[in-house]
Amino acid sequence: MKRRDFLIKSIPAAAILPAIVDNYSVKAFNSNSPLLQALMAPGIDTDHVLVIVQLSGGNDGLNTVIPISNYSAYYNARTNIAIPENKILSLTGVPQTGLHPGMTGMQSMFNDGKLAILQAVGYPNPNFSHFRATDIWMSGSDSNVELTSGWAGRYLNTEYPNFPVGYPNSSMTDPLAIQIGSITSLTLQGPSISMGMSITNPTSFYNLINNVQDPVPDTPAGNELTYIRTVASQTNAYAQRVKDAANAVTQQSTYPTNNPLADQLKIVARLVKGGLKTRIYMVSYGSFDNHSLQVNASDTTTGTHAKLLTTVSDAIKAFTDDCNFLGIGSRVIGMTFSEFGRRIKSNSSVGTDHGAAAPMFLFGQGVVPGLYGTNPLIPANITVNDNIPFQYDFRSVYASVLANWFCVPADTLQTVLMKNFQTLNIVNNSSCTGSNPNPSGDNLISNYPNPFTGSTLLKFTTKGGHTLIQVIDMTGRVIATPVDRDYPSAGTFTQSFDGEGLPNGVYYARLQNGATQQVKAMLKVR
Repeated sequence: MKRRDFLIKSIPAAAILPAIVDNYSVKAFNSNSPLLQALMAPGIDTDHVLVIVQLSGGNDGLNTVIPISNYSAYYNARTNIAIPENKILSLTGVPQTGLHPGMTGMQSMFNDGKLAILQAVGYPNPNFSHFRATDIWMSGSDSNVELTSGWAGRYLNTEYPNFPVGYPNSSMTDPLAIQIGSITSLTLQGPSISMGMSITNPTSFYNLINNVQDPVPDTPAGNELTYIRTVASQTNAYAQRVKDAANAVTQQSTYPTNNPLADQLKIVARLVKGGLKTRIYMVSYGSFDNHSLQVNASDTTTGTHAKLLTTVSDAIKAFTDDCNFLGIGSRVIGMTFSEFGRRIKSNSSVGTDHGAAAPMFLFGQGVVPGLYGTNPLIPANITVNDNIPFQYDFRSVYASVLANWFCVPADTLQTVLMKNFQTLNIVNNSSCTGSNPNPSGDNLISNYPNPFTGSTLLKFTTKGGHTLIQVIDMTGRVIATPVDRDYPSAGTFTQSFDGEGLPNGVYYARLQNGATQQVKAMLKVR
């Protein structure tokens, strides 16, 4: 097995910390998603938090945010599932558009100025596979490019350079990101290596926290296994911090019962209030894959989709109220996403098939409230293949959150998202508080010049023994191995790398030296 394949296949991107909070497993993610270190600004000093809510399965946007202004065309396209016009929830100041009748909580939030609705969010050349479309949204890639890193992970790497070397430390004692639930997310992963382990049984867990390790062979695979165990131990060092944060909060506002999403968001609010410095939380709920029986034929305001939307709306409303009750409302915003929308025309099974663009919701005191975009155009002679064209690229939403909530500078932003996506006025940017580096560990590998046009000089530090340097492209492929040898002693060395024939773009230099690894980005230009 190739070294990179061994890493990717052997290490999930999380370490499960069993039953830490309310019997929910908490996954503490690192984000070793390498970026352009030489060009990036220092880390931003902010206490802002982003909560990402994944609506898995592909939410039907037309029955979520309903076009009142062209209701007749909407009804004609989906007579068997259309919401009656007199049951649509109205939005203050927006007579042309309304919400599904099950979304009273989010209606209240919109009318109170705590909710932004973005119409028809998508991307060019949409993919209709659940797995591939989810990867596109989580990685922030074009539809024809497969990336092995996530957009949020790439951002976090700019804020916490050298992670995991030297972490946790006095300036960052907590996980960089936390996912509640059982699904490992690409959103928070790096392109070249996963940084944690799943604890699958009590014996493995106690061996990990007690630092009990079996000996490993003196082979390349053994070197990788040593590194895996080192990172796993470090990740689980966060367990006590998570427990302490949870135990610091003894009272929260009321959440709905029998609501899986509310249960997850309640934990998030508790950890934020409890003092974790974690910037990104991710929760998920679904499935929204309603190919059949999306509604009850006798009453289209009820049924599977209605229950899903009510659960989401009630959970987000309760979470927002709780954040305000706990005094953290000004620090927390959230956003929803689903891997795709549904077709304009309903099918004969009282459902909807995989489609393209769909609405996104942003919530919290920090969002600029309102309805963005126009109601989707619905052709008079609708066919089963017709899709809603996107009005907003989802990466513009990401760019807006990164730039205006986390105060990411423009040059770093373009590197994180790999293109210059325009920002939208959907998040209040008045709270950016300046910069504060988050250094940790030694800088073990760098290159000069950076950016480079032809060749560049790799400078690296080894403790001696086997030392490996790989050059990786943005898709995660190892394209060169400039160094793969044993060094008799510790020292700092240089090695030339010829990139003359490479396309312009971002590349990664990955150093592996025993249990230590580090990845730094290099920019190839004309």
